[in-house]
Amino acid sequence: MEFRDLKAQYNKYKKEIDSAIQEVLNNANFIGGKEVDLLEKRLAEYVGVKNCITCANGTEAMTLVMMAWDIKEGDAVFVPDFTFFSTGEIVSFRGATPIFVDVDRYTFNIDTIKLENAVKKVRSEGKLTPKVIIPVDLFGLPANHIEVERIAKKYNLKVLEDAAQGFGGSINGRKACSFGDVATTSFFPAKPLGCYGDGGAIFTNDDDLAELLKSLKVHGKGVNKYDNIRIGVNSRLDSIQAAVLNVKLTAFIEHELDDVNRIYKLYTDKLKGTVETPIIPNGYVSSFAQYTIKLNNKEERDALQVKLKEEGIPSMVYYFKPLHKQGALAAFRYDESDFDATNVLCETVLSLPMHPYLREEEIKYIALKIRNYNKDV
Repeated sequence: MEFRDLKAQYNKYKKEIDSAIQEVLNNANFIGGKEVDLLEKRLAEYVGVKNCITCANGTEAMTLVMMAWDIKEGDAVFVPDFTFFSTGEIVSFRGATPIFVDVDRYTFNIDTIKLENAVKKVRSEGKLTPKVIIPVDLFGLPANHIEVERIAKKYNLKVLEDAAQGFGGSINGRKACSFGDVATTSFFPAKPLGCYGDGGAIFTNDDDLAELLKSLKVHGKGVNKYDNIRIGVNSRLDSIQAAVLNVKLTAFIEHELDDVNRIYKLYTDKLKGTVETPIIPNGYVSSFAQYTIKLNNKEERDALQVKLKEEGIPSMVYYFKPLHKQGALAAFRYDESDFDATNVLCETVLSLPMHPYLREEEIKYIALKIRNYNKDV
């Protein structure tokens, strides 16, 4: 059994993927070209924004936005404490200060009440200038962007939606990657829409920002890459990855998003009353980068993971350490009482196999082993 079965997806679309890759090889146009142009156009249309700018990976997508906004030392950027390291890393990379905010224990996303309190606290202390909020669409579920945007408007902050895991999710029909001032996503292979290497994209309705980002991602280019008008980076999506993504985007739209939501319902029905299952608020759709359950404590979680492994069932812990406890960010001091939900989640969450090609009998088998485990403890 696979945790995220990329082999099954490839076998289903082998002819289309192989043909798309072969066309790039035949044309020998490996950087940029029609595959990238087509992908950016299709992604922008799917999300419902004017501009999509592809780049090398999801982390650099966020870094490019921080560069474009000139985020620097003395600036405060608010990020959820329960997420992957890169969300905080890209803030420190620019010399700014990440302000970690606890999350809602039910949705796993940034707690907007605690977010507003954190903004007020930084403003009252006067040591840093609040600049940006980075809500993360964790495990495929969009953050509470309506409330985040209200807070941002109230305190004159920019919003960068980190949709690395959220592509395909939505709130009342509005797609992830369309919230805030700008949004980013990742095409890491295990993401809801993944390529066969690294890749990322930025989404915005701001045409001027889009042009600046296009310059920054290619060495600060002006009319071309040999006319350098600012300091930039080298962060391009290659044509083979774009070709793969064009095939996989079609599959994602046609059935994969629907399939993972069908699997979510099967899982939740089979595990009802056994463990705490994901909660999807009314009007929200998740793209289920992960299907994450919660146990009562760390001992139960760890023991269940061992038991599942013995039964041939892979599982993962996302995340066992919050951002405020990461060694690379040890220079920042925080009050542990500010992170009650995050600290509990790090000890109780467990992610189960989740992908569009998971079979019903596999779901039943996983649920049965979890139910049997619960009877034994």
